[in-house]
Amino acid sequence: MNDNATPRWDDQLRANGYRVTPQRHLVFQAVAELHHGTPEEIYGHVHSQVEGVNLSTVYRTLEVLENVGLITHTHIEHGSPTYHEVQSQGHVHLVCRQCKAVNALAAEQVRPFVEALQQDPGFTVDLGHLAIHGMCAGCSETSGVAVAIRKDHTDE
Repeated sequence: MNDNATPRWDDQLRANGYRVTPQRHLVFQAVAELHHGTPEEIYGHVHSQVEGVNLSTVYRTLEVLENVGLITHTHIEHGSPTYHEVQSQGHVHLVCRQCKAVNALAAEQVRPFVEALQQDPGFTVDLGHLAIHGMCAGCSETSGVAVAIRKDHTDE
């Protein structure tokens, strides 16, 4: 979650004029531990540790943490956004439609795609919000989809 070159999360809050509170610490810690969590999942994680934090506090805290650049969100499914820590290296979310697993794909692996999008003058890609839906290897093999796709591509 931290290294010497990166400002500590609490220093980043203070530098942006926010107080460090136990609730903010709990919410940030929950985001870090869950890796990808909706406000409701984050609330559940926090509530399992401290009962006095309510859902509206979690929502407000997520907004503050995002405003100071500690976390970001993406829309992995319909409904609530999914929050995760901001990482020095961007990534794309790969979301399995079947098992709902979320995996990260390094930004470097989608560089040609990003460069093509940035050909539009003035357009800057925000990979932190990008989610690509499909099927993970395990679900593809179980359902036979991977075999069908491989067969289609080898016939060309």
